[in-house]
Amino acid sequence: MAGLFDKEERQHSEAARPLAARMRPRTLDEFAGQQHFLGEGKLLRRMLKADRLGSMIFYGPPGTGKTSLGEVIARQTRSHFEVLNAASAGVKELRAALEAARDRLAASGERTILFVDELHHFNRTQQDVLLPDVEAGVVSLIAATTANPFFSLASALISRSQVFEFQALSPADILGLLQRALTDTERGLGQKPEVATEEALAFLAEICDGDARRALTALEIGVKSLDVERPVFDLEIAQESIQKKAVLYDAKGDQHYDVTSAFIKSMRGSDPDAALYWLARMLVAGEDPRFIARRMVILAAEDVGNADPQALVLANAAAEATERVGMPECRIILGQAVTYLACAPKSNAAYLAIDAAIDDVKQQRVVPVPVHLKDSHYFGAKRLGHGEGYQYAHSHAGGWVDQDYLGVEKHYYEPTNRGHEQHIKHRLDELRARRRPPEAPHE
Repeated sequence: MAGLFDKEERQHSEAARPLAARMRPRTLDEFAGQQHFLGEGKLLRRMLKADRLGSMIFYGPPGTGKTSLGEVIARQTRSHFEVLNAASAGVKELRAALEAARDRLAASGERTILFVDELHHFNRTQQDVLLPDVEAGVVSLIAATTANPFFSLASALISRSQVFEFQALSPADILGLLQRALTDTERGLGQKPEVATEEALAFLAEICDGDARRALTALEIGVKSLDVERPVFDLEIAQESIQKKAVLYDAKGDQHYDVTSAFIKSMRGSDPDAALYWLARMLVAGEDPRFIARRMVILAAEDVGNADPQALVLANAAAEATERVGMPECRIILGQAVTYLACAPKSNAAYLAIDAAIDDVKQQRVVPVPVHLKDSHYFGAKRLGHGEGYQYAHSHAGGWVDQDYLGVEKHYYEPTNRGHEQHIKHRLDELRARRRPPEAPHE
């Protein structure tokens, strides 16, 4: 029998929960964002309609609804929802949850959704404990992680699961959540719409970087701290109510690789502004500036090449200066080099040329050194005919002589018409036109 004060206690308990927790969606229709897999006709929506969930991995940044969607799915499928946090739970707790799920299934037929938050904190052996019960259908596993599962989770677990990547919520999605939380009298703040200005709400929706939890927390702090003299949640209060967001960047995880990739591709694509942003992102997050400088040296040769030979000189100088100077001053050096590389004309012709030559060698297309190019400086070389017929280029007009240097006709390097390389192309085309094809080897 329910106690006299049970309802009042539940109300007090609910009121003590943060706004972000109280406003968690109860149905799919209330859920914001992730329409790329949850919209009509999309994979997860189809799985729910077919009542064939299997196991899933929810991967994405904080505040995008991974736990909330797990709860909604459990509610919709009438399943027991069991939550474990891999950061604090061990194999003992995991085995106990799996045993309880087996008993539940045998006794009443009730299915269990086992939601394991931050599963990447389990090592591979701990993750393997899940496999038998996942395969047997004892539980439907929903593993949530902010780390790329293809780096952090066991391949056996990934192969048995659908991976859904959560995206940061759009400002429009966040704005809708804020407006609903502001006026909801049951779970929200129960305020009139005019208590908050459009400018303040738009600011929170933009500044939270797609993190609904962060935006709702700021709204709750701001509205609950309003006083009689200033009863409106305006832009200034919104700015005072939200903490500076920590830069999401794991030096060993996919953020490291993704941001580095964006940095390189921005320079390759000749966008100095984007390249500077990604450079700043890495520096603020504590990336080793020497790593950044090394990537720039590689790009100077790979993507700028002979379109601007000075790029490699500058990038190498920046790497050496970074080594000597260190942070914070080396940010200036890196910024100069990044803008130069981004704005330089681009050619990957030299990069393609060396790879093509290496591929030929690996394919065992070994070309013997022509006799006239062999070393003739040791005793007995002349008796072998080594060096015989070699022509010294500087002894000829223009420092060039028509001479075979390979023994076969092969063009690896094909200069572009961009930047300085157009001059190289003009000269190389001219020399190639003057050169006779190599003679066929004698039988």
